[in-house]
Amino acid sequence: MKSINRLYIFQISFLFIISSHSVGFTQLLKVSTNGHYLVYQDGKPFFYLGDTAWELFHRLNREEADRYLENRAEKGFTVIQAVVLAEQDGMNSPNPYGAIPLLDNNPNKPNEQYFQHVDYIVNKAASLGLVVGMLPTWGSFWSALNPEKVIFNPKNAYEYGQFLGKRYANQPVIWILGGDRNIINDEEREIVESLAKGLSAGDGGNHLITFHPRGPGCSSDYFHDAERLDFNMYQSSHAAHDHDNGLFAEHDYKLFPPKPTLDGEPRYETIPAGFYFDGNNRMDRFDDYDARQAAYWSLLSGACGHTYGNNSIWQMYSEKQQPVLWAKIPWYEALDHPGAFQMGILKKLFVSRSFELLEPSKEILVDGPTTGGGKVKAALASDGSFTIIYSPRGENFTIDKSLLKGDRLKEAWFDPRYGAEYTIHTSGTKGIQTYTPPTTGRGNDWVLIIEKGE
Repeated sequence: MKSINRLYIFQISFLFIISSHSVGFTQLLKVSTNGHYLVYQDGKPFFYLGDTAWELFHRLNREEADRYLENRAEKGFTVIQAVVLAEQDGMNSPNPYGAIPLLDNNPNKPNEQYFQHVDYIVNKAASLGLVVGMLPTWGSFWSALNPEKVIFNPKNAYEYGQFLGKRYANQPVIWILGGDRNIINDEEREIVESLAKGLSAGDGGNHLITFHPRGPGCSSDYFHDAERLDFNMYQSSHAAHDHDNGLFAEHDYKLFPPKPTLDGEPRYETIPAGFYFDGNNRMDRFDDYDARQAAYWSLLSGACGHTYGNNSIWQMYSEKQQPVLWAKIPWYEALDHPGAFQMGILKKLFVSRSFELLEPSKEILVDGPTTGGGKVKAALASDGSFTIIYSPRGENFTIDKSLLKGDRLKEAWFDPRYGAEYTIHTSGTKGIQTYTPPTTGRGNDWVLIIEKGE
């Protein structure tokens, strides 16, 4: 690494992150003025870093929930995505305290004992500075794809939504509709829209609403123009390595009116790629590199944040449960897989700068890989003050530095695995320049940061 002069380790303490977010959560969230990011009511930027904990309410007791939430807060996550009426037999299999969510599987008969447990988890999350991305229901309970499970109609969907809206009106939540299903007929659309109306009636319209589609898919295909959809969500899903989820962000970024967007379910760490064994009966699983690649590709393509997932954690797998999708590692051991740490590193990189100014920029890239797993992506601040460029395989790329503002520009390599920043130099030259990352190959991804220097 001949071009490396000094080593900088990001030292933004977890205590600072948690305390600053706790203060922020006294405010509600809203969409930014430019329509592409989420902010607090006072305009302070909110970085959505989610974790998929779909079975959190259903499978964990209070001590376990504390352990999970405290771990995620320490790592810098800001949103926990969890489902009230859960996918894994959530209607009939009771929570750890013997409670099912609905009496007689009737949305008009919520079970107070079950919701007291939900209350506990939401309150605990709030105390740690976490927003709960709350899915009122998994999509199987309203989708025609699962007719034997459907319990909702437009009327009871509204009433159930109103119940939830009132109950959590003063809590830091984001409503996430959908639940891994897409709209295939008018009746389904009416149910989902009625649920959204009920939520808004219950909480006074104070919380953001989005829609989690089945993957690969975009909420914008169904609800972009809907008044009650505040921001879009896409699911790039788990089909293949090097699947460019940034293409979903690019699609949504161009829509009018502008709305924030993000990947609500990308490839999970440790989930089988494409859900297949290879010819030798060995399973190819996504790793931390796959999680990093998806996150940087998406963010530099215009997303307002990102969601991480782990195959053991979404289902809260333990020896007590039958594994889904070949989960092998208990959730409490998977908490500290490298991808989760690296999401915190990613967040620190972005929030240490005015990330809300970033816009996807193909113009700054003059040359470099444009296809495959090495595809280079870049975003440029709207005021030209800095750029972030990601090379997933550490391959060379060329940029036009004249698009940046400032008499002198500081250049640095950032290691997304460990959070180390290596200063290259500070220069006043703004020509076309080719950059060679320190190492190359799969797993050797690098981020170039160029910003105003002193």
